[in-house]
Amino acid sequence: MEAHALARHVRMSPQKARLVMDLIRGQKAPEALQTLKYTEKRAAKHIEKVLRSAIANARQKADEAGAPLDEDQLYVSNCFVNEGPRWKRLRPAPMGRAFRYQKRTAHLWVGVAEHHAAAAERVAANVAEAEAQKGVRGTARRVRKALTGKQAPPKKGKK
Repeated sequence: MEAHALARHVRMSPQKARLVMDLIRGQKAPEALQTLKYTEKRAAKHIEKVLRSAIANARQKADEAGAPLDEDQLYVSNCFVNEGPRWKRLRPAPMGRAFRYQKRTAHLWVGVAEHHAAAAERVAANVAEAEAQKGVRGTARRVRKALTGKQAPPKKGKK
């Protein structure tokens, strides 16, 4: 199960946000949340919010698919910061002039995925359940056929 979340136009320099993003890349989701909680950077608060949203998106996606999801097995599969639009501003300068400066914004993107071992176990469990159901359905059909005493019509084809 994979999911992602995106926060756009965050009023922060992308360079400063990348410093915090590098701390959580590849970590398990609960560990990444703890790291962000105790990081004393302003970007940590925004990135934590996006990470929580990505985890909630994964939970929602699993519910829609009807698949079980262990949130402790989620990890930060990929995360990056892109530069957003810049706000151009003017600052008064001596002798009637103006200095131009830019307020930078950032787009924060965090993706989470289920750990490969947990995903493999889940797939194996689903396959085993499907095989068990397949045998039950086949058995019911054979019993029904035996009770009615009807034979299946012969298959048409080349001999």
